[in-house]
Amino acid sequence: MKLSCTRDNLHQGLSITSHLMTKNVNLPILQNVLVKAEGGTIRFTSTNLEMAVNCTVRGKVEEPGEYTIPSKLFFDYVSLLPNEVIQIESNDQDARVQCGTYKTKINGLGASEFPLVPSVEGTHSYQIPVSDLKTALSQVLFAVATNESRPELTGVSFAFHTHGNEGRLTLATTDSYRLAEKTIPVISGVTEEFNVVIPAKTLSEVGRILSVFKDDVELPSFITMGLSNSQVVFVYGPVELISRTIDEQYPDYKQIIPSNFQTQAVVDRDDFIKAVKTASLFSKTGLFDVNLAFDPDTKQLSVSATDATRGANTTHSSADITGVNNSVTVNYRYLLDGLQAISSDQIIYEMIDASNPCLLSPKGETDSYRYVVMPIKQ
Repeated sequence: MKLSCTRDNLHQGLSITSHLMTKNVNLPILQNVLVKAEGGTIRFTSTNLEMAVNCTVRGKVEEPGEYTIPSKLFFDYVSLLPNEVIQIESNDQDARVQCGTYKTKINGLGASEFPLVPSVEGTHSYQIPVSDLKTALSQVLFAVATNESRPELTGVSFAFHTHGNEGRLTLATTDSYRLAEKTIPVISGVTEEFNVVIPAKTLSEVGRILSVFKDDVELPSFITMGLSNSQVVFVYGPVELISRTIDEQYPDYKQIIPSNFQTQAVVDRDDFIKAVKTASLFSKTGLFDVNLAFDPDTKQLSVSATDATRGANTTHSSADITGVNNSVTVNYRYLLDGLQAISSDQIIYEMIDASNPCLLSPKGETDSYRYVVMPIKQ
């Protein structure tokens, strides 16, 4: 293999793929990136056996071929090179990299040992706006379960459906203590209802890839998502990410989202966050409890916490409260996650009583984002 390409192109290909490498004692080649040169393109591939990512960049190929190079070492080295043309030549033992006055030899492994990355022939294909997907992932991924005892909860529920003549995608996550749900538009591909559960790690990688390209105006405004036989592929510009899906059925979470409430409050988001953070300093260690009290007569929301060793705190905020006088104790970390995921200036907080789930949504966009937090029962 003999090729040359710009430092920017090489750096981009490695920044997309080198992140996926994994330490595996039995398969050391998984720490390497596969470099394949043919035609006028260079393709970088890495895999951790659960997902794989390909990134294609332009370059000049003098001798086609393929070779695997330790990805972190290669990326770190290329990051330090000057912005000039880089020449790479490989044989069976190593790859020789030259850029200006910089010359190095990196020991690698033959491409024949690299795991085969399957291609996904999608039975379903959707085009999703990139900006909407990035926002949605930031609003739901934090509520994914980390415990592997229920594999479906370590993923994100993707539910494709129609709304009038338009396609929609609803993403949902829960760890049994809180639940996040976001609905975004789909450009094309939605002809019927379709549900799939995608691992959160895969979607975190999708989000990271999209952020690498955030300033590239030449790329499309949508990402293509294809599905078939327990596999999903995301294609965006020169990048293709392939992953398994989670076979287990996602639970019917809609039934736990309350629809009738005894108390409703419209609160300034920044005031609410500050009050919760202040009270959190006095919450009980390990319990992370804060108490929310809603008074419709005085239009006051009180956020308080008491700890036997540290003391007590109560912060009052003005709020537009309707319904009955009510209070609830919640985990402040879960509450803050939901408050910080909402971008609107005002938040609608709805509750039934101290033993039922509470619902948060952005004012004016209650149909697009919902966040449910379970109470701490006293």
